[in-house]
Amino acid sequence: MGNKKGKNYSNKSKTSSNKPETSKEVVENIRLNKYIANAGVCSRREADKLIAKGDVTVNGDTVTEMGHKVSDSDDVRYLGKRLKKERFKYILLNKPKNYITTVSDTHDRQTVMELIEGACSERVYPVGRLDRNTTGLLLFTNDGELTKRLTHPSYEIKKIYETVLDKPLEEADLEKLTDGVELEDGISVFDSAEYNGAPGQKTIVLVAIHSGKNRIVRRMFEHLGYDVVKLDRIEFAGLKKGKVTRGKWRILDKKEVGFLKTAK
Repeated sequence: MGNKKGKNYSNKSKTSSNKPETSKEVVENIRLNKYIANAGVCSRREADKLIAKGDVTVNGDTVTEMGHKVSDSDDVRYLGKRLKKERFKYILLNKPKNYITTVSDTHDRQTVMELIEGACSERVYPVGRLDRNTTGLLLFTNDGELTKRLTHPSYEIKKIYETVLDKPLEEADLEKLTDGVELEDGISVFDSAEYNGAPGQKTIVLVAIHSGKNRIVRRMFEHLGYDVVKLDRIEFAGLKKGKVTRGKWRILDKKEVGFLKTAK
């Protein structure tokens, strides 16, 4: 059906070589792997593999060229099915306890996806994760580039947690948390740590951290001999709960999305 296997589809413009590209053309043309990722098929890296296998066609011709660019008007297909760029969606959930941060669970446990059911028609995924017994802010999106930015260690995205301990935190241990605690996978440190209860109440501690290591907040306290009774993420990349109550969600506005793309 017009599928020419093995042919590398030309990336040359149909316009005259002496005709400058307009700004509109530059904006519309994006790399093929990004187009595939934006259609919700897979990540960019996985898209490169699909392209190399010859599973992708553009306007009827098989494309195996890395870096090939396409526009919204091109007919891009994966295994014969035409792809359409998904609209990016951004959903903020106030996660309750006893929900697993995963898309599906083989043990039939409740997942966070159940809490945002019906929020949008696009396939969105959790950005990072919260432990089953950890509550608070969890972001969902189908924007792969933003997900990478918010989860990659090099961007050092800030998270703030309210922690309730099983006993008062000694001031000496409070200092250790910001000086550095040596765990089995290296030294970890809070950006800040301060008491957050009533005067004299030292079981409630507010901590800020950039690290995305697994169970890092709980492990740091446990290393010093404290059990975390309650852990609630109250801020993520500058986003706060606002009026979103436990178990509820809301769609981010354009201003918040723009802020996320520059957050540190």
